[in-house]
Amino acid sequence: MCQLFGWSSKVSRSGWQLPLAEFRARGGATADNPDGWGVAWRVGDAFLLEREPLPGFDSTQFDRVINALHSDLIVAHVRKARFPPVNTLNNTHPFVHDCCDRHWTFAHNGMVPDIVALEAANEGRVCRPDGQTDSESAFCHLMSHVTGHYAMPNAEADWLGVLGAVSEQIAGLGMFNFLLSDGEHLIAYGHDRLHFLESTEGSSATALIATEPLGDDAGWTPFEAGELRIYRAGARVARMSTSPPPARTVLGPTKVNHE
Repeated sequence: MCQLFGWSSKVSRSGWQLPLAEFRARGGATADNPDGWGVAWRVGDAFLLEREPLPGFDSTQFDRVINALHSDLIVAHVRKARFPPVNTLNNTHPFVHDCCDRHWTFAHNGMVPDIVALEAANEGRVCRPDGQTDSESAFCHLMSHVTGHYAMPNAEADWLGVLGAVSEQIAGLGMFNFLLSDGEHLIAYGHDRLHFLESTEGSSATALIATEPLGDDAGWTPFEAGELRIYRAGARVARMSTSPPPARTVLGPTKVNHE
């Protein structure tokens, strides 16, 4: 069921210096996630995005991206779609939408089919999904709640608090692990399956997030259920605990393409 990869650092690194090749193998070789792959990485004030609705493990395009990118902020995803899979580019994570004068990117692991109808009825919508996934509807739902707080005084505390509350609500609909970025922060929410690895080398902090640990470093730590962790330039700047019910598989209507 899909896997996530997130990277935040004070210093940019090349993709080949990170465990992205091992993550790529999880796109259909070492793990059953054959239905697409995507990488979003920050360059300047925006994200560059590369995606394919194809297995990542043998994708020459994915290999090229790993060897070409150089960034301090990355969100990546390999996809396992619900059967029968609808493997289109618009259903492939990460997703990118504009909100609050910034480019945001989002990737999700889990199933929250009821969010599709909730977001469709949301009168405060700030984006519309380009694809058919419940994941992208969840992304737009998060954005609609963040937008009213993002540019206010004491904005960071306000919008992160709102984000935590809405994440808990969406998690109550099924299973909701995600990575989100506004181009400055790497935001990670672990409902039932996410790990982090933090390190400091001299004055340079780094944070690596993955569904399952990558490499053989013993420092990987699982998220607590409902834990929200926020990083900037590799350093953790905030942490919140939420209390969602236990994650569960919810199939929902067949017209919704999960993840």
